[in-house]
Amino acid sequence: MQTTDTTAAAANRPSPGRDETPFTATPREFGVGARLTLAVMADSYADVILEALEQADAAGLLVQTGKVSTYVSGAEQDVLRYLSQVIAAAGRSGAHVSAAVHLSRGCPGGVTCDIPEGGAALYSDIPHVEITGISATADWAIYPLADGGTGSAAADHMRDIYAAIEHAKSTGVTVTEDHYITRLDGDLAQVLQTIAAGWVLVGRSVQHVVTHATLSINSPSAS
Repeated sequence: MQTTDTTAAAANRPSPGRDETPFTATPREFGVGARLTLAVMADSYADVILEALEQADAAGLLVQTGKVSTYVSGAEQDVLRYLSQVIAAAGRSGAHVSAAVHLSRGCPGGVTCDIPEGGAALYSDIPHVEITGISATADWAIYPLADGGTGSAAADHMRDIYAAIEHAKSTGVTVTEDHYITRLDGDLAQVLQTIAAGWVLVGRSVQHVVTHATLSINSPSAS
């Protein structure tokens, strides 16, 4: 089931008082999106990259490809579908493929964001994509970017990072702790879902959340 950014999602916060207006926003208004950079180790790298971008389903998304990366904005489900299809198409070339993925939501100061201060967060469902049959490895890191707050809403970035890692361990991918990152191994779709799940789950209570991952497919290295 695909979603679009035309439906506003309610924030994960207590019910507003009589004089409060509940925070709602479409994913695009909230700055939900991704940047993707593909590197293909083959003489035909340009054709592989361009064909992968053309083949992916961009329904419901704003997609802009520049000299360095491709920007994608829209609902989490649509963003993840697009990323999976692009990376999988490149991986099926048989070449060693490296994909740098940057997911962000609630971007203060971003060119497309106009959201209230004070930690208003956007509730989203965890996106799911079809299994690709392609094995992938990712070096993954997540950054809850929050300041202040009190009680259960107090900012605690390590609490949220550890919660995301614990959730990753329940997804079926192989999770390995390493220097500065968490390594994920599994089907490309499962790896991307795990990355997106941590981003979405932390984003239910933290307004601005960024996650980075470098994925490798058909790597010539042994480990």
